[in-house]
Amino acid sequence: MKHPQASEVFNKDVISHFVLRLVYCRTEDLRKWFLSMETALFRHRFRLLTADSQRALLAELGLPYKAVARAEFEVIKEKLVQVARSISQPIPSSDAIFYKVPFEEVPELVAGRRIFICKGHAYVAMNQVVSLVVTQFRSLLSKALILTNRKWTSMIREQEKDRLTPIVESLCSSYLGPDYSQPNEFAEISVKDIDLVAKSSFPLCMRHLFEKLREDHHLKHGGRMQLGLFLKGVGLKLDDALAFWKAEFSQKVGAERFDKEYAYSIRHNYGREGKRTDYTPYSCQKIISLTPSVGDHHGCPYRHFSEDNLRAALSRMGVNNGAVEDVMDKVRNRHYQLACTLTFEAIHGLSCDAGINHPNQYFSDSQKILKLKSHSSEQGESTAD
Repeated sequence: MKHPQASEVFNKDVISHFVLRLVYCRTEDLRKWFLSMETALFRHRFRLLTADSQRALLAELGLPYKAVARAEFEVIKEKLVQVARSISQPIPSSDAIFYKVPFEEVPELVAGRRIFICKGHAYVAMNQVVSLVVTQFRSLLSKALILTNRKWTSMIREQEKDRLTPIVESLCSSYLGPDYSQPNEFAEISVKDIDLVAKSSFPLCMRHLFEKLREDHHLKHGGRMQLGLFLKGVGLKLDDALAFWKAEFSQKVGAERFDKEYAYSIRHNYGREGKRTDYTPYSCQKIISLTPSVGDHHGCPYRHFSEDNLRAALSRMGVNNGAVEDVMDKVRNRHYQLACTLTFEAIHGLSCDAGINHPNQYFSDSQKILKLKSHSSEQGESTAD
């Protein structure tokens, strides 16, 4: 989106916002996701502004808040100092600016015990004012999304059924990254290595499926598709895939039934049967959108596991308690891919700035890191010798 002309950048920013508003207005879940993302972006951008620019924006938005008068500030100054100390913030100086607002308009500050409240009013420091503005921003955008949805369902969807509607209805689930239908730099994995790499480099969704397959010697169709295409993408060749699945399934259904009922679909995924389509592994967006039934093990664990089951699974993966709490915080706010990214970072001890958007990306990035660590370790040993 970078452009030498600032106005062009601004135009693209505005256009992209309203396109996404149209795409994400259509269901409650989509609206919640969009509100969360736009609010996070707004919060980030607001914090980048200077204090003067922040005050100018408050005035421009017409928010009915006025700075606390000097006389009132002196009366409550000691209380404000106590609050600042308790939350490790700078002690307010004599010329500090505070806004006096109804306490219910800054719920996150109240919930975090980060603000002084007196007679129903909260005293918001200038470095906390983002919480105040974000509440207003979120409320206005929420109302706008509902109005957009009404107009979309009552009129626009039908009017645009041959032009915009198919685009709008597919955009929220579109994945535009690599499709991983062919393995890249880690050309192949063999059946003998699969348990080792599953433990070191499979994301939670695939690790869970893999463990259930080893445990039950069976997976339902959704699980077979999700895990099978993932394994194809990480480099398990067709012959090895057939041997791997047969070794597991034959323990439950027998080799003959496997050949008759299951082998075809594996060959089909590899483009060797039917239309000869080279099927692509599922992206995070697709996996999150799945709705597993009782007895199914596919889908996204961050979305579908209970809190206790998710905590236990993360602990088994080696995620420490502090990181688990960070992951659970993302899950509660429905940021499932961010939760997976935090898991990746906790396990590998390195940041993942691009975020996790695909299980095969998780695997590929993990293998790169492990290979680099192994190489560094070998170099260190040879230097010591």
